[in-house]
Amino acid sequence: MIIDDITYPPIDLRRNAARPDRADVRLKDAYPADMYVTGEHRQVRAPALPMKKNYEHTSGLENEVLFGEMVTVFDETDGWAWVQLHRDNYVGYVPAQGLSNERLAATHRVAAVGTFIYPEPNIKTVPLAHLSLNATVTVRETNDRFAALATGGYLIARHLNDIERHARDFVDIAERLVGTPYLWGGRTRLGFDCSGLVQLAMEAAGLQCPRDTDMQSAEVGTSIVVNAKFDNLERGDLIFWPGHVGIMIDSVMLLHANGHHMSTVVEPLSQAITRIARDAGDRGQMTAIKRPSERGKSRSASEATT
Repeated sequence: MIIDDITYPPIDLRRNAARPDRADVRLKDAYPADMYVTGEHRQVRAPALPMKKNYEHTSGLENEVLFGEMVTVFDETDGWAWVQLHRDNYVGYVPAQGLSNERLAATHRVAAVGTFIYPEPNIKTVPLAHLSLNATVTVRETNDRFAALATGGYLIARHLNDIERHARDFVDIAERLVGTPYLWGGRTRLGFDCSGLVQLAMEAAGLQCPRDTDMQSAEVGTSIVVNAKFDNLERGDLIFWPGHVGIMIDSVMLLHANGHHMSTVVEPLSQAITRIARDAGDRGQMTAIKRPSERGKSRSASEATT
């Protein structure tokens, strides 16, 4: 981009808050905008918020933001906030009413596939909300059965982990999510897409992972070379196609959320390779096989969860 004889190198607008009318002040020397703003930090108070490329209600879902996540708000228009996630720097529009100016440090994260917030410490009461895996909360006090939240309501205590505790193996987490419906842009147990599944599972194991497949292919793990029979693949290897990614659960079987099955399934890798090549033509060839440096952070069995 050339403005007033100044050449600006291209930046990824998915991970940089930049529009022609305004941009993050940190981009002042990287992107031309009418004004630069610092932004305000807020916290998600809705169970999950849809994130879109623009603030039209008919705009498609691009991502989801979970309860407890921190964001920086750079603009508000017609009830939509233009934000950048602190978790992975992803940028988009979310409903502003789901954000709070009050920011509480997270003490725990949801370790169950899903859980409910109850108005009282009683599972027979009508739940106030449903939280998905990896949502973060601030616990005020707890007992053997319930955890009282600083934001109100009660969660089942055993559905939570201390914020510093993670799963041993991200593949274990992905396997627990088999059968979840496919949803483009989704990141909750109600539905997710292929890269949302990978990101969610890796984060549950304490591993950094960007949002989209091209980012994951470029930034996660180390490229490996496989033989013609693919029998040197290992559990946790990531298989990439243009716009798609799956997780090997062993040297044969692939776990992935996909639009063909409209679900999260496990199937032979060879079967997926044949079908994707048939259906996608030139875009149906594998682009990378990556091996994450670790499947989960090292920790003792007493500190980890499954």
